[in-house]
Amino acid sequence: MFNYYKSNKMYYLSSMALAGPVVISQLGHTLVQTADTIIVGHFSGTISLAAVSLVHSVFMVVLVIGLGIAFGLTPLIAQENGRGNYQECAKLLSNSFWLNIISAILLFLLVYFGSMYAMQHADQDPLVVETAKPYLLILSLSILPLMLFNTFKQFAEGLGFTKQAMNITIWGNVLNVLLAIVLVKGMFGIKPMGVVGVGIATLVDRILMMAVMAWYVLNSSNFKRYIQHFSVKFIDVDRMKNILKIGAPVAMQYVFEIGAFAAAALIAGMIGAVEQAAHQTAITLAAMTYMMASGIASAATIKVGNSFGNKNFFRLRKFATVSYHLVIVFMIICALIFAVFNQYLPYIISTDLAVIALAGPLLIIAGGFQLFDGTQVVGLGVLRGMGDVNIPTFITFVAYWVVGIPVAYLLGIYWNVGVKGIWYGLTLGLLTSSVLLFLRYQYVVKRKLIEVGA
Repeated sequence: MFNYYKSNKMYYLSSMALAGPVVISQLGHTLVQTADTIIVGHFSGTISLAAVSLVHSVFMVVLVIGLGIAFGLTPLIAQENGRGNYQECAKLLSNSFWLNIISAILLFLLVYFGSMYAMQHADQDPLVVETAKPYLLILSLSILPLMLFNTFKQFAEGLGFTKQAMNITIWGNVLNVLLAIVLVKGMFGIKPMGVVGVGIATLVDRILMMAVMAWYVLNSSNFKRYIQHFSVKFIDVDRMKNILKIGAPVAMQYVFEIGAFAAAALIAGMIGAVEQAAHQTAITLAAMTYMMASGIASAATIKVGNSFGNKNFFRLRKFATVSYHLVIVFMIICALIFAVFNQYLPYIISTDLAVIALAGPLLIIAGGFQLFDGTQVVGLGVLRGMGDVNIPTFITFVAYWVVGIPVAYLLGIYWNVGVKGIWYGLTLGLLTSSVLLFLRYQYVVKRKLIEVGA
């Protein structure tokens, strides 16, 4: 293994240099929700924590649709940049801008009418639902600035510029945490706002992040040769369709996975508010490691996409293999941390001893599925870089909704195993996805090599 690393050191270092900032930037999306959860868990009590869990479960499904659509730009930019087609990169950015605005408006309507209705008819504690309603509405308003932030973020990352989005995300999260504490607790003469306060903090944070990211891309010398062809007046339906051909399946991949975890939260809510809060506590911690793994996957998409664009399949396979190695090592470390500190990590999220006692064992199970979660998201990233998104979308549907959630419901509710049973089902779904996506990657690469006669 050491000899392999030594002979491929440049690929590891190059991948890590690109992945590092993306990991932190991707983690920023989750840290907003994590910060909200921690602040509410410590300052507003178990009912408010359960309300945050409920809102995140229904809102995240809608949010990841938008993130997936925005992500459709990245592999196309990486491929066109690999071909040296700078004008096409600018035109793709122009059309991604309008596509994301349209998507944001539609997603807001989906949240306002769809998610709100689903939340009220999901057999949840009535007090939890009433506490959750205003928080969901404010979060839905943040979709537009977040989508525009991601328009410019995915463009920059597709070209290999990842540090700027990382820096903006870090400072945005610092602002979010400080503002949320002030509004939730009611400091400096402000009346305590509870869960509404964290919603307002998130909205303000995302508006500022959008403005700064847009300013950077449009004014930096790094993008001068691309931006000279950029115009919001340039609208091409065919280019929007090309972005959507990748973005829509990616969005559905996110929906099937995040939707499965949202369904798990609803199933936990059927058992009780404490179980739901414990599920939210454990899943919040697990989501942090997942988002870091998805950063490695995003870097894999960029490296693989660039190699695919200039038909360098040797380099493509090297970066794919290196990405798998990196995520395996990272997730093993995370799994060990979850297993060893399972009794202590829940205190980060909640002070309720009943919630903490239930969340600890869930983190041991989470430690078990870390490896599968990481390898399946890297598998998706590698395949996206090659433009292969439709079959992987079907794989994620089967893994989570044919295998994972039915097993979670049977174990958790029907066979009365409780919230642990729900997590066993999720683990099985992740394992299924990981294996099938790796087999798909092997098949696609061999087919491409045959096509080019390699």
